[in-house]
Amino acid sequence: MEFWKQVYNPTGSAALSTLMAALPVITLLVLIASGKVQAYVAALIALAVGLAVTVFVFTMPAGLAIRAAVFGAVTGFFPIGWIILNVIFLYRLTVEKGWFRILQQSIGGITPDRRLQLLLIAFSFGAFFEGASGFGTPVAVTGAILMGLGFSPLAAAGLSLIANTAPVAYGALGTPIQGLASVTGLDPYVLGAMVGRQLPFFSLIVPFWLIWAFAGYRGMKQIWPAILVCGVSFAVPQYLISNYVNPWIVDIGASLVSMGCLVGFLRFWQPAEIWHSPALRVRDESMGTAPAALPAIAEASPAQIRQSWVPWIVLSAVVAVWGMQAFKDLVNPIFTWNYAVPGLHNMIQKVPPVVAKPATEGAVFAFTFLSYTGTGILIASVIAGGIMKFSPMRLVKAYGETLWVVRYSLLTIMAMLAIGTLTRYSGVDATLGLAFATTGVLYPFFGTLLGWLGVALTGSDTASNVLFGGLQKVTAEQLGLSPVLMGAANSAGGVMGKMIDAQSIVVASTATNWFGHEGTILRFVFWHSIALACLVGCLVMLQAYVWPFTAMVLR
Repeated sequence: MEFWKQVYNPTGSAALSTLMAALPVITLLVLIASGKVQAYVAALIALAVGLAVTVFVFTMPAGLAIRAAVFGAVTGFFPIGWIILNVIFLYRLTVEKGWFRILQQSIGGITPDRRLQLLLIAFSFGAFFEGASGFGTPVAVTGAILMGLGFSPLAAAGLSLIANTAPVAYGALGTPIQGLASVTGLDPYVLGAMVGRQLPFFSLIVPFWLIWAFAGYRGMKQIWPAILVCGVSFAVPQYLISNYVNPWIVDIGASLVSMGCLVGFLRFWQPAEIWHSPALRVRDESMGTAPAALPAIAEASPAQIRQSWVPWIVLSAVVAVWGMQAFKDLVNPIFTWNYAVPGLHNMIQKVPPVVAKPATEGAVFAFTFLSYTGTGILIASVIAGGIMKFSPMRLVKAYGETLWVVRYSLLTIMAMLAIGTLTRYSGVDATLGLAFATTGVLYPFFGTLLGWLGVALTGSDTASNVLFGGLQKVTAEQLGLSPVLMGAANSAGGVMGKMIDAQSIVVASTATNWFGHEGTILRFVFWHSIALACLVGCLVMLQAYVWPFTAMVLR
């Protein structure tokens, strides 16, 4: 069978081809935002539209299109759906034993103020999970914890998504940077350092933005010292580690420093007015008004509080080990099954101008079951279940109950990844990227938004970097810009797309047990995502053309 070469302008009109390329994504977002269609139904409809567009407009052979979609669906479950299933399993175990309520009480012991709890959990603690595992883990964990603390569903879901931005470019032990390096041929240390000269600005901004979105300007102003401590103690280590150590441990190091500094600061400082409401200050579509206070529980002893943290400490330790490259190198040669998808692997060619020279697209499903983050979470859950004295039979039954609860979310995630994978193999993504590449002197701004679009399409900064990294390098060289700057901009801009990708929204709705409200979450976070992405684009424009920002650029 001969190669099928991707076609980037099948209609002969760049504008019409771009519109057709965007049709599956537009369909998905409109259906979800409408609030009238279940997320899994919207994803399946958008997948059908995607198949029609790729086959009938972009001339992709139907067999290749179907194989690409199935391949994407499988990768949607492993590893992403696998993470969500097992995180929710652990959360439900801690709720059943009452340990989650004690955990809630212990966090309230650090600070009763909801704004400060949000900083500590959604931003600092979430950044640790992003650095250790990525791929939806931080939103799943922090969303569940915030919901357990009494936050309204929209607050828990939407604010977890906003908080999970600044750390994303270094997530899963630097995987996005490594992916970017692999397609550009640029040094990952240089790329990581350049991203570290962009994102620290937003590590300062995002905590303020997060509290403003939750409590409004006045509520944010009341706790500005704590927000500043949280942001500075994350941004400074983020810059130092990325520029003077390596890009692999940035998030873990910065998050630990941030948590330590914030907890230490709160030992001697609390706001004059304590914010007790866990609902959004703006109209909260999930509750209408602030929810009633949770029933009071007996004061937990110090021993019980320490005990309530054990499952999450076990989870953090296991996830940290699972994220280490040394661990992957140890287990993957023994427990890996590589399956080259017949009729798809190396049967599709990317061609210029998307790549410098024609290159085939591999399609190998690497079933690295033991090193999957989700497998580590499952092991941590079983260990925690034993510590909580669950019987083996109860654990099995509880797992089945969890699987039933998240069944539609898993189906949605699989359909989302099917769309993203089909987009990649059909060249539809490249058509969208080429539209951005025609913007000339404004390319630093729009190239940054291209990274945002890539994450919105694929749900992953790594995937966006692999998708558009080569295009960023080629276009930058043609326009006389630094390829390091534009490669880093793809990753830095991409982090702001994380909050609106459909996969993350489904993870958030699942973690908060707020099924069927994905459209509400999307409407809440959408303009935050656009605004922050544009701010990143403005910074990259300054770094491209305006001194002293140009002095930050590495080449």
